[in-house]
Amino acid sequence: MGIDDAFDAFQKTVNEDIGKTRLARERRDLFKTALLSEPDVVETFGSGSLSRSTQLKPIHDVDVVIVYDPDEHPEWGNDGPSAQDALEYVRTQVNRLLSQTNGTHANEVRHTLVRNHAVKCFLDDPEDPEAFTVDVMAALRQEDGSLLIPEKLNTRWVPANPEYLIGQVADHQRDWPHFRPLVRVLKQWRLTAPVQGGIKSLVMEVLALNCMPRSGNRSQALKTFFTAAAVRVHEGVWDPAGLCGQIQPDLDHAGLSDAFADAADLAERACVAAAEGDTDNALRLWQKIFGDDFPAPAAPAKPASLITGTPALITPRPIKDAPQG
Repeated sequence: MGIDDAFDAFQKTVNEDIGKTRLARERRDLFKTALLSEPDVVETFGSGSLSRSTQLKPIHDVDVVIVYDPDEHPEWGNDGPSAQDALEYVRTQVNRLLSQTNGTHANEVRHTLVRNHAVKCFLDDPEDPEAFTVDVMAALRQEDGSLLIPEKLNTRWVPANPEYLIGQVADHQRDWPHFRPLVRVLKQWRLTAPVQGGIKSLVMEVLALNCMPRSGNRSQALKTFFTAAAVRVHEGVWDPAGLCGQIQPDLDHAGLSDAFADAADLAERACVAAAEGDTDNALRLWQKIFGDDFPAPAAPAKPASLITGTPALITPRPIKDAPQG
């Protein structure tokens, strides 16, 4: 198996099944259509990794943004109780439109919970740890194109621009067709990286935007990424739109840098091996980075010992009581 074939095979183990991806999009679009029919809603759009096509399997949740007419809700956007009021309003609206028992548009939502920025809508049994949910966020469009979204815990509205990241990912993908697939690969890699406290998937996506080249083959691109990210992560990982601050302030930056550096070393050796025609060794080195799902031949067996026959019985040398003086 060649290097490209191995990456193709590994990608299939990382990507979500197309049928499940299609179902997630249909469920998301159901919310978009239902809420857009409301007179106080001016636009709806999908957000999150599914909208950027960088989602990692399994897909358990999707994000929808509902942009409301500010003239219909003049109290929204101000610090105070309006943040929670907006979320409760969304909750009532979703239940009226999509409740499993009496929804007027469809009967899909079993349960809703008001979270800090959005209303989590359960389409499956809430007790199921893999229950599929749709997170619905209220928003007000600002003159510069960004959004204001409610933050319940701090009773305020905060700026955000999820469309900026969607656009950045799409732009990178237009330049280089391996970008989105490799973002999924890196999100998978982070799950086993020896980093305290874990790594948010958005951290990997933003680092990929900053450190992944826009041309070349996957091997060279990953080597470049790991090398650059080992340094870049020390600067922190920030919202690309410049509105929401650092993405994971408690990230173990030193641990992640070390993990990137180790991966960069293996990737460098893999690229050298491939350049020298030692494809099998190159594949085994990539497998060390990405785990057993990355296809590689078994390591060659060690040469048999030159000593044949029954090993000689080794007896301890007798200890003599030597005089000390």
